[in-house]
Amino acid sequence: MTVTETKLKGCYIIEPQVFEDSRGFFMETFNREKFTKKLGYTPDFVQDNVSQSTFGVIRGLHQQLPPYSQAKLVYVLQGKVIDVAVDARKDSSTYGQYVSVELSSKNKRQLFIPKGFLHGFSVLSDTVIFAYKCEGLYNKESEISVNPLDKYLNIDWKIEKGKEILSEKDLNAISFNNLKPIDLF
Repeated sequence: MTVTETKLKGCYIIEPQVFEDSRGFFMETFNREKFTKKLGYTPDFVQDNVSQSTFGVIRGLHQQLPPYSQAKLVYVLQGKVIDVAVDARKDSSTYGQYVSVELSSKNKRQLFIPKGFLHGFSVLSDTVIFAYKCEGLYNKESEISVNPLDKYLNIDWKIEKGKEILSEKDLNAISFNNLKPIDLF
């Protein structure tokens, strides 16, 4: 497993070791001991989610407020996305900055997104099957959403303007400028 910290402290690109042969491949998607050794953090994943989406869909930007904040380990089972993590942590030196990483079934990369980050992705293939390992259970009342097309963030989702497909919730979400920074303590 190769781990690379992004420009946002605590947010990591993870490239699992993949064993391929004529039959296909095998890879470990998560190993608590290796994860803790490489990242210096022991996650308490309690919920796994899978979503399916079609080309042009943008899901996000979402996060849950404390005490229901969620760290996430995300990856693609089929297809390709641009995955985005936005630092919304109060007093962070990278507050308001984001990273975008191509995750695909071909490159098998994963992204670890710590608590206090907004998260979203856009679908670049005909369809995608996307997997999430989450710390903390889903809590609808604590969820916050920022419009993924927010002009302040100016995220390049790699989808042609006008061809984006968003939920009503995401279309009507607040601007990042109206977000109260997330205080994790």
